[in-house]
Amino acid sequence: MFRRSLGSPALFAVLYSGVASSIYFALGVVSNHALGLTPVVFLGAGFFFLLTLMTYIEGATLHPERGGSTNFARYAFNELVSFVAGWAVLLDYVILIAITAFTATNYLGTFWSPLGEGAVEALLAIAIIAVVAVLNVRGLSAARFQSIARLAVMDLVLQVVVIVLGLALVFDASALVDPIDLGRAPGWSDLLFAFTIATVAFIGVESAAGLAREVAVDARSLKRLIGAGTAATMTTYVGMALVALTALPVRGGRTELGSRSGEEAPVVAVVNAYPHRGPADALHYVVAGTASIVLITACASAMLGLSRLAYSLATNRQIPSAVGRLHPTRSTPYVIIVIAAVLAAALTLTADIEFLVGIYAFGALLAFTIAHVSITVLRYREPDGERPFRVPLSVRVGGGSLPLPAVFGAVASAFAWASVVVTHGGARIVGIAWMVAGLALYVIYRRAGEKPLLARVLIPEAALRAEPPEVEYGSILVPIFGRPLDDDIVQTAGRLAGDDRLDEGEGGAVIEALWVFEIPMSLPIDAAVPDAQLKRARAALARAKAVGEEYEGVEVATATVRARRTGQAIVEEARRRGVEAIVLAAEEPSRIRGGALLGGAGAPLENFVGDVTKYVIDKAPCRVVLTAPPADVVPTPPAGGDPAASADGGAAAGAGGSGM
Repeated sequence: MFRRSLGSPALFAVLYSGVASSIYFALGVVSNHALGLTPVVFLGAGFFFLLTLMTYIEGATLHPERGGSTNFARYAFNELVSFVAGWAVLLDYVILIAITAFTATNYLGTFWSPLGEGAVEALLAIAIIAVVAVLNVRGLSAARFQSIARLAVMDLVLQVVVIVLGLALVFDASALVDPIDLGRAPGWSDLLFAFTIATVAFIGVESAAGLAREVAVDARSLKRLIGAGTAATMTTYVGMALVALTALPVRGGRTELGSRSGEEAPVVAVVNAYPHRGPADALHYVVAGTASIVLITACASAMLGLSRLAYSLATNRQIPSAVGRLHPTRSTPYVIIVIAAVLAAALTLTADIEFLVGIYAFGALLAFTIAHVSITVLRYREPDGERPFRVPLSVRVGGGSLPLPAVFGAVASAFAWASVVVTHGGARIVGIAWMVAGLALYVIYRRAGEKPLLARVLIPEAALRAEPPEVEYGSILVPIFGRPLDDDIVQTAGRLAGDDRLDEGEGGAVIEALWVFEIPMSLPIDAAVPDAQLKRARAALARAKAVGEEYEGVEVATATVRARRTGQAIVEEARRRGVEAIVLAAEEPSRIRGGALLGGAGAPLENFVGDVTKYVIDKAPCRVVLTAPPADVVPTPPAGGDPAASADGGAAAGAGGSGM
């Protein structure tokens, strides 16, 4: 694929594409409810976008895996909460595919009116979805993101031109303010619903987080990305709202943007309202053409985001492997793409933008709530995790660092989500039905496979192919302790996990490299870890990642945990993550050069391993593989009984322990 080949321009393009496309359909729906306060609603939405963007960037840099909110929830809580977030976002992607395809037909109708009406409109929307599905099954490359970046810049320039001309030609503050009668025009419920709809642009944040493993940006670039993304959002959202509500002002408690033509192609309606025909005629077709391209591109991006999320859910056994099945030659999840295309095509037949964006808000706000809460919890669960970017304005609470913007974002998201459930019948019925169906699917699938509901269970990409090659282990836990034998342990895991028959792809198997900070009983469990230990842990984990990913089809995820006892921590993490094997280093020289089969081989364990290894072998919920140094080298045992050795030359041992 295009791993580690994308940078901040590509991320900005993905972020802004969501904002750019939403302006072309959300402006009419929001204005229909917020009336003269539409600029205020979009300003509030821009501030909320900033909070959400910071939360997602911290989460994506802490755990750079695809999945966005579903990935954050996995590490903060468990697989069930992770699934809830992922399933909600899947709903959003399907809705967004339908909305963008349907709205594109209305802008194309500017060139030939039948394209935006009746049966022709429905057929054209379905055709757009079909083409997008085919393109995504064929696969996309890094060059695609460069095209999106160019289109995003072009569209940003066009929207700024529309805003500047509008402010110069039609802006009238009194026309904007005079019709406002807060509580009546607009009503409080309408105002709140308008705010929830304005969040429709934020799916770009989720899509950008899904690119975490493909991006290569530093902390400074991330801060610039936040500034640029927020500035672009504020400019287009607020600027376009100011122009729209003065070009088509509120009269008698309604605006022309709330009419069918204004709601379905609002930006064309705005430029058509300019009093000077020269600018209006010049922009009429330019806006319609650009909007059509941007919306179709956003439709394709939504399908790409959906396929990536589905891949993540399938490899974590949160949805059936048959649903996440990969194309035999294209390596794309063609089954879920086809299913999503069919669902989206059916939704376009409703021809009701407000109905669709209401359902979208249900899923988006639920996912954002989980994301904000997860980042807050991870500040306490993984306080020493490496975060190239941290949400600012944090305070010390309960021995941890509480990110106030994330807390505020969680409260705002939860409140807005509850308001959607209460006030929007379509979102309440469809959204809740979708979530209940998903939870039933998850529970039945996990129980049928005798897998735990809360623990992570990874499978390799190969398992999603029609004829998967044999891969003995799809997920392996490797405790790392900064000893010379670490390379041998990781290499052993790499040989067990790697699949050299995969010529291309991501995820033959996953190695979970784990560093355990053993905290003495004399200190609280959340006591500060010395900087020297933190640096040593980060260096060792970075080394493990580099060594492990030399093997074809192997991905290495790194993490740190605090515990009183190393062995207990290893077993607990193995159970929580649902790994299929643990690879350990012998704490003392093995009597059998190159390792031995444990757990049933007949040799007494106390003859060649220490307490930590014995505990792991006895309690592990999966197979345990022992890598031992040469018998003629006596390693220096690590402090606290860490299962590491100080000699090179270890070899892979057999597997023991209880199977899953």
